[in-house]
Amino acid sequence: MNNSLVKVIVVGAGNWGKNLVRNFYDLGALTGVAEMNHDLRNTIALGFPDIPLYENLESALETDVTAIAIATPAPSHYQLALAALQAGKDLFIEKPMTLKTSEARHLAEYAEGAGRILMVGHLLLYQPAIAWMRDYLASGKAGKVFHVSTQRTKLGKVRREENVWWSFAPHDVSVVLDLLGNPELADIKAFGHEILQTGIADDVHVNLRFTTGQTAHIHSSWYYPEIKRSTVVLAEKQMLVYDEVAQAVTIHEKTIDQQLNNQDAGSHVVEVANLAPLKLECQHFLDCLSSRQRPKSDGWNGVAVVEVLEKAQEAMYV
Repeated sequence: MNNSLVKVIVVGAGNWGKNLVRNFYDLGALTGVAEMNHDLRNTIALGFPDIPLYENLESALETDVTAIAIATPAPSHYQLALAALQAGKDLFIEKPMTLKTSEARHLAEYAEGAGRILMVGHLLLYQPAIAWMRDYLASGKAGKVFHVSTQRTKLGKVRREENVWWSFAPHDVSVVLDLLGNPELADIKAFGHEILQTGIADDVHVNLRFTTGQTAHIHSSWYYPEIKRSTVVLAEKQMLVYDEVAQAVTIHEKTIDQQLNNQDAGSHVVEVANLAPLKLECQHFLDCLSSRQRPKSDGWNGVAVVEVLEKAQEAMYV
């Protein structure tokens, strides 16, 4: 795909936005960066002297740019995204899409009605290992999928404006829904431990039950001694383990038969492509801009993830 045919302005060049800036630039599609912070604008100017800079989204929307990519703090997502869509721009928006399901749904409906591309930055859906697991489970080789468990923990950067659930879990919620075939949520239970700050959960456990009978467990923590990023799938014939840190997928030939006897035929590691998911994600957005196809992580995928995030947040304090 000729990326020179589509142009993107990145809004927000902070901790994560700078990665979008670099990838869209490397792909030949970056045509501007909008950043309110003077120091960040100077940093971008030094690294990308040929790229126009804007002080805000309004200035960027006055250009004839093809699309906007938003990587600002989550509370600003809804208003900025709506402004971009109303200006007739296609849109990439980082996770979480919004902080309210109603706002996410409004954006998805608006984009659909206006014929605009809307893509959400659910990065792990573009991780080759997750894509392989999704296709493998869909093939039926592992049998019926019963449960998905994820863990994302480390002694991390603690935030004051959001808890660890909203910071870490969007990745894992998107993976759980994807691997289970996007089932409808039936019930949710959640516990958040406020260790360091009142009102900000640092360690969160969430249990999900779906109308299909499938279940999931998500553990998110930035107050933890070890870096753990894993996805475990329990299925009828096999069990799969994805170690995101080691970038390895292991298939365990393990099950329990109808007589409740353990069956263990060993395990083996699957060879999967070790490609940079962010570059794949950015390229997918550019491809969708050119072909007008629906993104893999479209607005409705964003709605489904925000719904789980919001309902879990509410369940923590019931």
